[in-house]
Amino acid sequence: MDNKFFQSLNYNFRHIKKFLLEYKYKYLLGILFLMTADILQLIMPKILGIITDKLSSNSIVQYDFVFYIKILLIVAIGIAFCRFSWRMCIFGNSRHLEYNLRQKLFEHLELLSSDFYNHKKTGDLMAHGTNDIRSVRMAFGIGVVMAFDSVFLTITTVTMMFFNIQWKLTLIALIPLPIIAIFIGIFGKRVQLKFKVVQECFSKLTDYVQESFSGITIIKSFSQEKNSVNKFKNVNDLNFDKNLDLVKLYGLMMPMITFVSSISFLIALYLGGNMVIKGDLSLGQFVSFITYLGLLTWPMMAIGGVVNMLQRGIASMKRLNLILDYLPDIDDSTADFNITNINGDIEFKNLNFKYPNTNKYVLKNINFKLKQGQTIAVIGKTGSGKTTLVNLLLRRYEHYEGSILIDNKPIKSIPLNILTKNIGYVPQNTFLFSTSIKDNICFSDGNYTDDEILQATKSAQILKDINSFDLKFDTILGEKGVNLSGGQKQRVSISRALIKKPQILILDDSLSAVDTKTEENILNHLEYELKNNSAILISHRISTIKNADCILVLDKGEIIQQGNHEALLKSDGLYKTIFDKQQLEDTIRKEI
Repeated sequence: MDNKFFQSLNYNFRHIKKFLLEYKYKYLLGILFLMTADILQLIMPKILGIITDKLSSNSIVQYDFVFYIKILLIVAIGIAFCRFSWRMCIFGNSRHLEYNLRQKLFEHLELLSSDFYNHKKTGDLMAHGTNDIRSVRMAFGIGVVMAFDSVFLTITTVTMMFFNIQWKLTLIALIPLPIIAIFIGIFGKRVQLKFKVVQECFSKLTDYVQESFSGITIIKSFSQEKNSVNKFKNVNDLNFDKNLDLVKLYGLMMPMITFVSSISFLIALYLGGNMVIKGDLSLGQFVSFITYLGLLTWPMMAIGGVVNMLQRGIASMKRLNLILDYLPDIDDSTADFNITNINGDIEFKNLNFKYPNTNKYVLKNINFKLKQGQTIAVIGKTGSGKTTLVNLLLRRYEHYEGSILIDNKPIKSIPLNILTKNIGYVPQNTFLFSTSIKDNICFSDGNYTDDEILQATKSAQILKDINSFDLKFDTILGEKGVNLSGGQKQRVSISRALIKKPQILILDDSLSAVDTKTEENILNHLEYELKNNSAILISHRISTIKNADCILVLDKGEIIQQGNHEALLKSDGLYKTIFDKQQLEDTIRKEI
């Protein structure tokens, strides 16, 4: 049973085993200071007993008082020093553990593929990085102290009581204490299960709050403040109720342990008092015994605390293990590390793709070539697979039929860092960080020169807008760039991609929020700057893609037309239908 328990601990805490081994000597030093403090504490009752006996026999003199006071003072200083030292060692270690585990979790999350985040909510991940890690830290901080303190102090105190005072009285007084072990067995597992539920409820609460704050403008625009507050109240109530269930369980466990230890105290008081009256025990020994028994109160309570802390730590570590055990779907296991650069020739051959856990193909029989220096455009109805196409080129997904080649090499053979370094990607949903405009533009490398920054912003037609701000490039953006317009955000994102000087530039409907004149200026600059580079333009507007070398028309995941603008207009098809519709819309807009 004990062996299974330790095997379970070893398995549950496997991801921090390396840390524990590295810091084991500091933990051992802390435990040594803790035990030394416990031993010093045992001197106090002994001296109190001696002083009591001397007082009761009127044999104490001033010299004795001074001598014993000096001893008590030295012991007190020793206890204070040891307590400070074990706190620095053990609590310091637990803080290092918290730091390392949080760093490890974040680094691991950064390595995971996009598909992982399609199934995990932000609030849940935030709960893992806060509450769960804090619970593990508590288990290896105060939990370690309680565990060793309760065991060592109990053994040493009982030993002192047994051999130095009265062994019969000690045995009788400690009879109720095994009941504590029974309580621990009953409550321990239930604490772990209930704490797991508490953490899951906290995840839901965090996720709802994060989502509500991110979508606060939508909530307000639809006047859903009251409804949102009511939903929050339901989630908050659930979190409160589950926490209260845990508090009730823990609240029941601790008083019962305290009650059992109090019974021991009452037994000792009654029997010890009678032994003093009969002369079988001196008054000083009785005082020492009661003081020792008082020292046992903390270890008895600490046993309950150990169970609580350890079970919480196990529950949280199990939740963290689910993430830390999750392996990236996409890695460099098939990479050829001799590849250090790419030119930009792209080819899709007989490609078919369906998303994980689905049976419907979203891309079917995709075939096209893009030579270095050329621009290919993709147009089609919403849901036709345009963004999915570039996601495969970015290696967001890998389980597809057919092949994707870059420079006539399978894309899986190109190291991920080489691929991402040479691709500049501007998604349709732009994301800007809550930092300065300059930091957002220089996100890929903080060492860009001022000239490079100016050139990128000129090409993206955003320099004039930036200079209109009081702080210019040092303007701090709100969350997701909330203090910029949609068009400004898109152009800052384009600057961020252009400054990399990528071999392949992908614009995924990232000019949708700019006016036609600005769009034309941007495209003219791109044509000049990317004359030796490859580009993929995705758009709903034909004005964006009409000058591309080749245009792919997607419908229901298939390429139904391809060719340049003039060739596609000569044949009846979806492209000409979209063109005629947009021409009519432009005419109506001008008349209005």
